[in-house]
Amino acid sequence: MLRQLSLRDFVIVDALDIEFEPGFTVLTGETGAGKSILVDALALALGERGDASVVREGALRAEISAEFDCSGLPGLQDWLAESALDDDATCLLRRVVDSNGRSRCFINGRSVTAQQLREAGEFLVDIHGQHAHQSLLKTAAQRDLLDSYGGLQPLVRQVADAYRHWRDLHDRLSALRDNSSGLDAERERLHWLVTDMDTLQFTQAGWDELQAEHRRLANAASLMEGVGLALDVLSEGETAAEQQISAVSARLASLADYDSDLQPARELVESAALQLQEATHSLRRYLDHLEADPARLNEVEARIEQVLDTARKYRVKAEQLPDLLASAQTRLSELGATADPAALEQAARGAREQWLAHAAKLSTERTRAAGKLAASVSLSMQQLALAGGTFEIGLTPLAEGNAHGLEQVEFMVAPHPGTAPKALAKVASGGELSRISLALQTAVSQVAGVPTLIFDEVDVGIGGGVAEIVGTLLKNLAGSRQVLCITHLPQVAACGQQHLQVSKAARDGGVVSHITALDASARVDEIARMLGGVTITETTRKHAAEMLNS
Repeated sequence: MLRQLSLRDFVIVDALDIEFEPGFTVLTGETGAGKSILVDALALALGERGDASVVREGALRAEISAEFDCSGLPGLQDWLAESALDDDATCLLRRVVDSNGRSRCFINGRSVTAQQLREAGEFLVDIHGQHAHQSLLKTAAQRDLLDSYGGLQPLVRQVADAYRHWRDLHDRLSALRDNSSGLDAERERLHWLVTDMDTLQFTQAGWDELQAEHRRLANAASLMEGVGLALDVLSEGETAAEQQISAVSARLASLADYDSDLQPARELVESAALQLQEATHSLRRYLDHLEADPARLNEVEARIEQVLDTARKYRVKAEQLPDLLASAQTRLSELGATADPAALEQAARGAREQWLAHAAKLSTERTRAAGKLAASVSLSMQQLALAGGTFEIGLTPLAEGNAHGLEQVEFMVAPHPGTAPKALAKVASGGELSRISLALQTAVSQVAGVPTLIFDEVDVGIGGGVAEIVGTLLKNLAGSRQVLCITHLPQVAACGQQHLQVSKAARDGGVVSHITALDASARVDEIARMLGGVTITETTRKHAAEMLNS
């Protein structure tokens, strides 16, 4: 459940800390006070998109933290442990949005992505918005709601994956049939390329060695001349450095007998003499193995020209030839997999049969879920001033199935006794649609696994005695989970077990929003305000007290 929500510099909120209790919590306040801002803030903490517009004017950043008790959610605890984000029985979601639009996300103090926030939020909260009833007119929303009620999402994904796999094979088979000559030409071209490259036997390491050998052979005369000059200067000339340094070393050795301070210099000169000897030996060995080899030079130059000719032929650099070969081999493998129309057709047929099997199972499960959901909503309709009305879910077979299954899902309603069910969009008025939407949402929430449900003014279009029934319905729902409801109806607010009042006030030339937890006396005043408007009379206050005590 949601324990605490903290806001800093969010829209018109400067600083706000709200502690929530189990059961049914209602939030009320005048229009524009910022009731729905709390839902927006929580949605941001749950990974929704956010930008610089959420930062309060003049502030550097907005910060939202939501603390949840996840002790009864083994699925979430396993997910947190797998992601190295676990922290006992607490899950703290935090979102920071800077004034430049940069956003940062945290779970239990560790930096995460917005996607990870959303994944964690799916275990914790369901938010039903005030315009949810409008989406019910769309068939996709109706299908998703039915699948959610039946817990069919894994099967839905399985059907979608199987459908996409079948369509991929089907499209490849069509392309093979329509463009067989073009594919044969491509296959032949790639085959020649691979053969060319196999004959060339090109490797990057071999190419580097070949170029190094070419530089050595092409400059053999210069190398011999340079090394000979170095040997002459170091050890073989009349004034060779090696002899002169050896003489200096010997002289310093005798002088060091007179003054030991010369010993370090003598040791350095002796070391230099030894290094010169090693350099001389190394140069002689190099010169012994160095020789001009015109025949080998011609072979190397011919090999280099062969490589360059091949690279020019395929319009790449020599260094890119291995990548060219790899891509050609990959493409040949792909073409080989589709070279046999009969094999591809068999694979496509098998994939279609698998999709149909999954889709048929989904149809069966949807039929079962549709019956249960329709019965639940029809029962709720009797309580919501739609006595005698019935709710049905039509599953119309499609001529051709798709990634969503084999049928079209359509919500149908008969709002009055004796009328035939018709499409929801055609027969339900605004008020009826709101009530049916609420019945659907509560039915789905009753089977959902999340511990916290938030209803953001879902009672719009409802009033009178129906409003009291809505409040009772939400309170009953709170018997098994935490329910938060933003409402403008006193009948619903009176059913709350915790009552939070949202208000706004002018400050420093701007407006800030505040939330107050109401005690019994303050609740009477707030319910009276909701009943009577600006002027609160003893009559409205008495009526409010009666509603709270009923």
